[in-house]
Amino acid sequence: MAGAALPGRLTWELADVVELRDETARVRTIVLRCPGWRGHRAGQHLDVRLTAEDGYQAQRSYSVASAPVEGTLMLTVERLDDGEVSPYLVDELRVGDRLEVRGPIGGHFVWEEALGGPLLLIGGGSGIVPLRAIAREVAQTERAVAVRLLYSSRTLREVIYRVELEGLASAGALELHYTLTRESAEVWPGHRRRVDDELLSEVAGPPAERPLAYVCGPSGFVEAAANGLVRLGHDPARVRTERFGPSG
Repeated sequence: MAGAALPGRLTWELADVVELRDETARVRTIVLRCPGWRGHRAGQHLDVRLTAEDGYQAQRSYSVASAPVEGTLMLTVERLDDGEVSPYLVDELRVGDRLEVRGPIGGHFVWEEALGGPLLLIGGGSGIVPLRAIAREVAQTERAVAVRLLYSSRTLREVIYRVELEGLASAGALELHYTLTRESAEVWPGHRRRVDDELLSEVAGPPAERPLAYVCGPSGFVEAAANGLVRLGHDPARVRTERFGPSG
């Protein structure tokens, strides 16, 4: 696909941390300034590399949270207790620090205006991150593209970008649906279950609309949602997936 980053041409670059935002108790957004950054497409990711004083290195891939039209480079990282990289990024990183980054990477799980819509975005947990970039990109385009977002989270407190997503929904930029798998609050009126065929049938819309679907989250979540869409009659060629491995 035109514009996709080629791994052989990627080099490590230094990026300055210019802002930090706590999204939830375990999730932080990192705003970077990278003079050599050549831009990205909504849905792409990059690598982050940390080097310890003894020379040991660890690196992980993170989706770019910002849309290309925003003109910024943002990552949103969830802390994994057994992770080598995310605990430092969420708990220790400070404004003024520098990170080694490499990217952008990926040419399949991307959206740009020429692809059109309608769009069906399905995210589980921090799988919302590249979907946020896509939704923001759509909201800034002149072309009218319908966007429907189904976001699965354990509780309402763990919903990432909640204020922003609900703002986009209020402005008519997307149709927003939450489903919460561990919410105990009796006042919650929405869905309280995992994404299954019944929920997809209720929320995803008819297959005849031929939405371009983007599904992102843990491997099991993505497998269930993508297979469910196909069982309901959605075109497999229009279902794009991005999976998180055991290490995030």
